[in-house]
Amino acid sequence: MFTTMRTSNSNILQAIFLIAILVLTVGCKTEKSNKMDSPDTSKDTLSITVLQTADIHGQLDTHPELFWENEKIVFKDRGGLANIKTLFEQERQKNPGHTIIVDGGDLIQGSGYTALSEGKVMPALIKNMGYDVIIPGNWEVVYGKDVMMDVMKGYETDVIVQNMYHEESDEPLFPTYSVKEFEGVRIGFMGINDPDVPVRQNPIFSKGIGFSGLTEDLKKQVDDLKMNENLDALFLVTHIGIFKQVELANNPISENVDYILGNDTHERVREPIQGKYAKVTEPGAFGSFVGKLTLHFIDGKLVADDYELIDVDPEVFPADEEIQVLVDQAKAPYKDHLETVIGYTKKPLYRYLTVENPMDNLITDAARWKTGADISISNGFRFGNPIVPKNGSPAPIIRANLWNLLPVNENIKTGKATGKQIKDWLEKEMHNAFSKNPTERFGGWLVRFSGMKVSFNSQNPKGQRINSIIVNGKPLQNDDYYTISACVRPGDPIDNLCRMSNVIDVEERDYTIHEVVEEYLNEHSPVSPVLDGRSYAEDLGEYSFSTVPQTDYKFQ
Repeated sequence: MFTTMRTSNSNILQAIFLIAILVLTVGCKTEKSNKMDSPDTSKDTLSITVLQTADIHGQLDTHPELFWENEKIVFKDRGGLANIKTLFEQERQKNPGHTIIVDGGDLIQGSGYTALSEGKVMPALIKNMGYDVIIPGNWEVVYGKDVMMDVMKGYETDVIVQNMYHEESDEPLFPTYSVKEFEGVRIGFMGINDPDVPVRQNPIFSKGIGFSGLTEDLKKQVDDLKMNENLDALFLVTHIGIFKQVELANNPISENVDYILGNDTHERVREPIQGKYAKVTEPGAFGSFVGKLTLHFIDGKLVADDYELIDVDPEVFPADEEIQVLVDQAKAPYKDHLETVIGYTKKPLYRYLTVENPMDNLITDAARWKTGADISISNGFRFGNPIVPKNGSPAPIIRANLWNLLPVNENIKTGKATGKQIKDWLEKEMHNAFSKNPTERFGGWLVRFSGMKVSFNSQNPKGQRINSIIVNGKPLQNDDYYTISACVRPGDPIDNLCRMSNVIDVEERDYTIHEVVEEYLNEHSPVSPVLDGRSYAEDLGEYSFSTVPQTDYKFQ
């Protein structure tokens, strides 16, 4: 950790430091960095720390986290708001008065505690965590615009976003940017949420909210902010996913941007991804990690940086007592209900892989068991904390686990579609997950299902990825009708199932997906879901965690 040097006896140390800075500067790869002037050895160095959390998703406590190490899955306890608070305080003490803490959105959805309270457990906690800048993520809309606004105002800190506005008035929901100043060094932050929120989420969630995209108007706002506010460094805090964030770092929009603090896809970037104009980070999810970026300035000029992705290990960062009391108070009204055991599992349950996951197999198997459909569908995404058996004994599954892994509880909907409809829809979903064009991706995880066995190649051109589809032991027939189940997406047309349109004989059932999973667990526990090859791409293999084009990034 480098700090400002003031004493007259530090000349030797200062010379050593500045030589190191020169080496770093010469080694920088970007066009922007190559334009940096040599540091003025007569000036002191100012170091500023930027800490980043992302996609906490309502996770209040320490929990099991999944890691990919030595070509196998391992689990370790990580996270917890009270533990993050301890980390924050330790980092502040290392660089007092020169530390900024940023969150990149998706705070208020993803756990039973946030769902049952509609996010209202979060403000009392977040306003005591010490955040300086927060942006809304794609899930902040889940309880509607008014709830989102009330909850985020309750954080009592800078909430910023450039591209969300009141639909009826075109007025922005929140300020576009925030500027922080340290001893004359000015650092700006502009927030950007995913303009595709109304497509990715149930459309009714974002009713009344307008979104703008990554356009020339955004570039003008970015350039004006850098110039008009006399910024020495500019951050875009974006919730658009790793693929689009890397693309943005190479887009002229970012010509005057230094860093993109990315969020949304839950990736663990351990070394910033260098774009043509900016560097990209993304610090995992669920409060399991904190990104730490340290900027070094000489005479107001950014000359170097350091980056570290810190595990929130409870043995290293014990819970802050005051925050833990607030967490326990927030949980109290819901604790008995959410900690009720609803089943057991002999195998680890998780939703981290790109294509197929044990928890998704459980969810879709339960839906097909209940509805009798030929095919049951579930949205695919990397979500929730694993449930891990220990010492050879089945692990209990509580309702809180179900909310963590299946955070939206909607009624089940059934209908019929032809084989051709199903194949065309599946090709479209594969393109959403694996397009080589980052701007055409939605999330990066394939839709999940039960009742089908699909072989495909993720690298094939659009519309040509599927090799074979088997339903009920037989090849899919284009003209045959198949029954399908999926969850209701409020705001979708009645004939739409999981983004598949023109479905016939549609019926909304009077039970929710959570009720179905609980009923299935009651009948079948202990369950043992495994990867059974129902969805497989030879080019990805069984354990595919991420596919980030044009980078060497690997999930760890």
